[in-house]
Amino acid sequence: MENGNLIIDLQTSVCDAMRIIDKSDLKILFVADGMHLIGSLTDGDIRRFLFNGGTLNDRAEKAANHRPKTARSRKHASELYNRLYYIAIPVLDDCGNIIEIYVGDELPQKEQKLLHVPVVINAGGKGTRLDPFTRVLPKPLIPVGELPIIEHIMQQYQKLGCDDFSVIVNYKKELIKTYFRESENQYKVTWYDETTPLGTGGGLSLLKGKLNSTFFFTSCDTLLLSDYESMLRFHRENGNAVTMICAWKNVTIPYGIVEMGKNGAIEQMREKPELSFLTNTSIYIVEPEVVDEIPENTPITFPEVIQAQMDHGKRAAVFPVSESEWLDMGQLSELEKMRERLYGR
Repeated sequence: MENGNLIIDLQTSVCDAMRIIDKSDLKILFVADGMHLIGSLTDGDIRRFLFNGGTLNDRAEKAANHRPKTARSRKHASELYNRLYYIAIPVLDDCGNIIEIYVGDELPQKEQKLLHVPVVINAGGKGTRLDPFTRVLPKPLIPVGELPIIEHIMQQYQKLGCDDFSVIVNYKKELIKTYFRESENQYKVTWYDETTPLGTGGGLSLLKGKLNSTFFFTSCDTLLLSDYESMLRFHRENGNAVTMICAWKNVTIPYGIVEMGKNGAIEQMREKPELSFLTNTSIYIVEPEVVDEIPENTPITFPEVIQAQMDHGKRAAVFPVSESEWLDMGQLSELEKMRERLYGR
């Protein structure tokens, strides 16, 4: 049967399904009992399941769409595929068993919707994680392949129709400004100079009265290859003051873990367990009134800004993405991996 690698069984966990989806070009799986179709599963299905209280350890079948579009013949599948936007269509026999999964002759290209949202980049830090490179160059100008980090970020947003950039600078700021003055690529940039370090959130106070719409706020060392339209829609539909984009991180502890009880009794042993948790990507969607409430000339982290919003009854929420969609360019060990992901060589 064709495309059998798109099928998972009833025992597959949500966590394992996420890993398989991450590695798949189609970004979809089909849950089956034997070969009997149970449902389809995408990252969007998983995200909705987690929003509703599901966990990564639950069976993926619980997160699946139990009414996927199906076909009774390859010809029928081809007609559906070419007439409507589908990623993949399972062809079933009379008993509901999967005969094949039709994916067309080539992968469909989803039309990119332009968002036209302002982007604020915090580029004022010293980049200590990239020492000793940052003793010579500021972190935003550390090259990843043919371009510095900050340009990769800006070009990603430009693809979304987001070309209005506000950049907060401090450490080696004149080098950054000089680079952009002499660059062949032209960007619409407004610079905001910190005179003292204001942390990951305090620099936003320099933009009071400058923003009048929802905006993306990002550090200058992180890139997300994800669906920004879905993030923005989630932010707006839920009336969030801040949406924090978080990535699922899976870490295997390289040791056997032992839990000890009374008088040293062994209560539980786990050999090299895997931990799954959400980690902050330092990318946010923010409402302009949040900026107005940030104290001026006061060092503050952006998580502290979020906490202050929640303390005042404002809604802050998480939008989870997969680990593979997050490129953290702030670590030396990750730079080569980033270059390979961006340039494919």
